Amino acid sequence: MINILFFMKNKEYQIEKIEKKYQRIWEKEKVFEPDLKKAKKPFFNLMMFPYPSAEGLHVGNMYAFTGSDIYGRFKRMQGFDVFEPIGLDGFGIHSENYALKIGKHPMILSKITQKRFYSQLRAIGNAFAWSYKIETYNPNYYRWTQWLFLQLFKAGLAYRKEAPVNFCPSCKTVLADEQVIQGKCERCDSQVEVKFLKQWFFKITKYAERILNNLEKLDWSEKVKIAQKNWIGKSEGAKVKFQVVDNLAENSSLFIEVFTTRIDTIFGVTYLVISPFHELIRKGVLKIFREARDYIETVSKKIKEESNQEKSGVFSGLYAINPATQEKIPIWISNYVLASYGTGAIMGVPAHDQRDFEFAQKYDLPIKEVIQNSELKSQNSNSKVKIEKAYEGEGILKNSAQFNNLTSKEAREKILKWLAEKNLAEKSVSYHLRDWLISRQRYWGPPLPIIYCHHCFEALKKKDSSNLREGVDYEIFEGEKYRIVPVPEKDLPVRLPYIENFKPLGSGKSPLAQESKFYKTKCPVCHKEAFRETDVSDTFLDSAWYFLRYPSARLKNVPFDKKINHKWLPVDMYIGGAEHSVLHLLYSRFICFVLKDLGFIHFEEPFKKFRAHGLLISQGAKMSKSRGNVINPDEYIKKYGADTLRMYLMFLGPFDQGGDFRDEGIMGISRFLKRAWKLISEAAANKKIGNKETKPELERIKNRTIKKVTEDIENLKFNTAIASLMEYLKALEKYQVFGKKYLEVFVLLLAPFAPHFCEALWQNFFAKKSKKFQSVFSQKWPSYDSHLVEKDSFTLIIQVNGRVRDRIEVGKGLSQSEAQKIAFNSPKIQKWLQNKKIIKTFYIQNKIINFLTN
Repeated sequence: MINILFFMKNKEYQIEKIEKKYQRIWEKEKVFEPDLKKAKKPFFNLMMFPYPSAEGLHVGNMYAFTGSDIYGRFKRMQGFDVFEPIGLDGFGIHSENYALKIGKHPMILSKITQKRFYSQLRAIGNAFAWSYKIETYNPNYYRWTQWLFLQLFKAGLAYRKEAPVNFCPSCKTVLADEQVIQGKCERCDSQVEVKFLKQWFFKITKYAERILNNLEKLDWSEKVKIAQKNWIGKSEGAKVKFQVVDNLAENSSLFIEVFTTRIDTIFGVTYLVISPFHELIRKGVLKIFREARDYIETVSKKIKEESNQEKSGVFSGLYAINPATQEKIPIWISNYVLASYGTGAIMGVPAHDQRDFEFAQKYDLPIKEVIQNSELKSQNSNSKVKIEKAYEGEGILKNSAQFNNLTSKEAREKILKWLAEKNLAEKSVSYHLRDWLISRQRYWGPPLPIIYCHHCFEALKKKDSSNLREGVDYEIFEGEKYRIVPVPEKDLPVRLPYIENFKPLGSGKSPLAQESKFYKTKCPVCHKEAFRETDVSDTFLDSAWYFLRYPSARLKNVPFDKKINHKWLPVDMYIGGAEHSVLHLLYSRFICFVLKDLGFIHFEEPFKKFRAHGLLISQGAKMSKSRGNVINPDEYIKKYGADTLRMYLMFLGPFDQGGDFRDEGIMGISRFLKRAWKLISEAAANKKIGNKETKPELERIKNRTIKKVTEDIENLKFNTAIASLMEYLKALEKYQVFGKKYLEVFVLLLAPFAPHFCEALWQNFFAKKSKKFQSVFSQKWPSYDSHLVEKDSFTLIIQVNGRVRDRIEVGKGLSQSEAQKIAFNSPKIQKWLQNKKIIKTFYIQNKIINFLTN
């Protein structure tokens, strides 16, 4: 029903008044909260939930949320029951560091930031299901994060061990490999050090092959799939044993294992290189020189992982036997070998690996060619030509005994078989992926639900001590052994206590280790004195399963309801930053694989479709606090309205690429919305909206616009969809046809982009009178007539004697005589027909005309 009174009062669009009004109505009427049990066409639409800080959302956050919201509103209007929840990823280093910076306790600060963030998230107008919100720092949530840890522990997928770990001296905690970017902390950019600490790990490597193979099936952004594939880093090759020869005995039974993908180069191995953190060194098995021990102490303080780092090394004082040549070769220790990759040892083949070549040159180590480039002319195997650069390709073997003249591929098979028969090699697969280190020596996180009990260990030892495993069944503290006892599920959550001194200690222990009231407890098995684990879990564990919790957020006694999750999961559309390609997305996949194997969920992959959004820049650079170019959306919403800002952000460029935020650009969107408001409201005031007049040209434009906007939203091409709507508005203004069928389509197509604006137009000018609120988003998405979206013209190809002489754009449906007239009027064709007699004319309608001449 057309509301003329509304127009009289609101000739200009009253931004703040209207936006707040419909935000209240949407939430009150639960417009965006489907009945999760009764929904017939469930569609789970999700954007990555934000890390909150008291500074609030910036336009970069809003950019991601808006794109996801547009897609969700679009699917809702297509008839789906869309579930679009929201929450806060508030635990972890990011939030805690901010609390430290401003001098507020994170437990108090979390309430402030929660209020701030939810206020902003309401203001941007997204279609959130507010009654299903979650916060990771709420005990009702992290109870189930702790439950998740217990399921992995019971399944044998969680263990504790001492390992060389990345330690950030600024954040004063360990970091997973994925959180170290070119040797620096991804949070604070500090240089990462290496420490040996006992930590909790998840066995993600057990799932490496399945995680890798499933990538091909995923409808995800290709660059994200490539990033995961590279991080998993599967390499097929062989493990080769090199016998160690120490200073005391020539015939040692000690071997160093090396993983290699190029066993065909083994005759060219002139030295071994092991990591400073190799297990044989740490345990004192290798009796190395004092100079080597000093070197290890030095590199332990600072460790880099850049490919271009300066390579340094030291001779260990020990030798090994090359299993192929039986030659004695030196064992070196170097910073360019990582303990976390392969076996922590490599075979030095300087003639055929550039890193080995540079190392050999620096320390004057032998270089022996064993692969000849098959594309070059054969050289004498005893050539003394100086090598300037390593040849890393494949070729023909030389200087390789009985394997000479074989191709690299042939040699790999034959050499592996030859050494395997001597028990010196075996086929192997190696991964770059390491087990997930989840312990954090910080305060702001879920305490790990583990208790250590000495009494229980003594009882366990009496029963059977032969099969007890350190880090799984028991742990050692100050020389005493303690049984590892999981907290009973009925006792969850292990609440994070409020403590005054929450600052990280930097000693390898959590601040909770200072609080005896927390760590002193009773063993749940024997009820005697015991103590709690004081580390908290990595914040990425919180976010690795949150999508499972959303549909069951109202439930208190289970982490998620199987029936509800069977209906709503996996997530249909997930949108987030490409920077989470490895961390969050990989961990989420791992957790789902585990829960599927344990029978808790019915699917392996958490997200059916994932699309990465681009990044906004400002003043020519990525937005960051250090550059001072972070843009707060609040002032823009107040001045221009959320809808104007939403549309401007989406109009900046392709959604997957981002764009450059400039103040002057937003005015164009503001003018567009004002023009639309004026056109429709004046049409209503003049009682023209009911006009049923049809204009053929406008019909074609309308149908093409519907098709274009539909396809563009489906493909997240929001900028071009908006451009199409702008062209459609121009056409409406040009033809001055104000019929409902033209204006209504415009409002419906615009609604996902400018929801408050279109809701106001719909309710006052198009909605049918009803006691129940009928949102514009409950309306059916417009459909188009495929016949009317086809082009009205085509390119007529004009040939003379079968050769193309001209192409002319003409209207469809031409008869042969009409096509001939057009062709004869072409100067190009006149040239080729001059003084020629046309013998025959061939014509295919809407395609081609061909003149045969004598």
